[in-house]
Amino acid sequence: MKLTMYRNDERVRVRRWALAAVAVAGTVACTASFAQTPPPVRQRPAPPPVNRAVKQPVRPAQTTPFARATDGDDVVARVANHDVTVGEVRSFVAGLPAQDQAALARDPALLSRTLKTMLAGQLVLKEALSKKWDANPAVAAQLQKVREQAIMETYLRSVSNPPETYPDEAEIQKAYDANKSSFLVPRRFQLAQIYVALPANSDKAAEAAASKKLADVQAKLRAPRADFAAVAKEASDQRETAEHGGEIGWVPENQLQPEIKNDVMGLAKGAVSGPIKLADGWHFIKLMDTKASETLSLTDVRQLLVQRLRAQRADALQRAYLARLLEQEPPAVNELALSKVFGSSDSPPPVR
Repeated sequence: MKLTMYRNDERVRVRRWALAAVAVAGTVACTASFAQTPPPVRQRPAPPPVNRAVKQPVRPAQTTPFARATDGDDVVARVANHDVTVGEVRSFVAGLPAQDQAALARDPALLSRTLKTMLAGQLVLKEALSKKWDANPAVAAQLQKVREQAIMETYLRSVSNPPETYPDEAEIQKAYDANKSSFLVPRRFQLAQIYVALPANSDKAAEAAASKKLADVQAKLRAPRADFAAVAKEASDQRETAEHGGEIGWVPENQLQPEIKNDVMGLAKGAVSGPIKLADGWHFIKLMDTKASETLSLTDVRQLLVQRLRAQRADALQRAYLARLLEQEPPAVNELALSKVFGSSDSPPPVR
């Protein structure tokens, strides 16, 4: 059985902070996507650091102490005389995709920003309700559509949920065997780099400075008992990796720049390449380790298989349920009238 790759439908949820959900989800999704992309070998120089010599504005301290909510749940924030509890934040986060939840769990700063966005939504909602925005006929009609859609989708999920026993072990094994080729992991390289920035269209002064730095790095790497990590910390223009001795991490073979790949393939473990010129500057690459291509085991992908098999079964059950409803109460469609939705039947609607 071949598994279909698709994204699950977004859950429709009616919450007090519904107006903030789109903004929060966008913020988290953007960050999560970056968090899950392996760091490329080719990187741009980091932006200049904040000038610490400039005195930063002092923010007023929070003078009102946080209390505990009546149900005993800790209050994490307050906005517009409303306490937001740990439970409410957990409930909100539970409605986000798994990868976004993981990004929030490992990044307290992102969680704080997400909470502030959520609180901003609370303020928008308060102001809108104070102006009776929900009584606007167009808004009321839109809210009614959202309500109907939520009822329909949640009910459809309830009648198309596969049994708890599905899939059994035989079905999981069959799916694994049929999709084994998709679980092939390419060869991976553990790399570190020293990056000397020289963006395209740089002026002569920048070129001269980069050439001088390039020669300096080469000389340090050629010295007896040269310490690549120490040179990276001192000289690399990619500060995020420089702080870790230039380490990039594990990079799949198919994600390497062709110029980088050609040199890496010829390196022995622990060896360092010569300077490799790319459009953004020069790269010295150290091969720290290599992992051969392998196929993930059934244990590795079992949970993923179960999720996809259940999702496909739910989709099939939902389609069967809808077909049964239409068979029980077949609709009568006036095709001639339908053709007039986009104008006359003789002239198709314009393409915009």
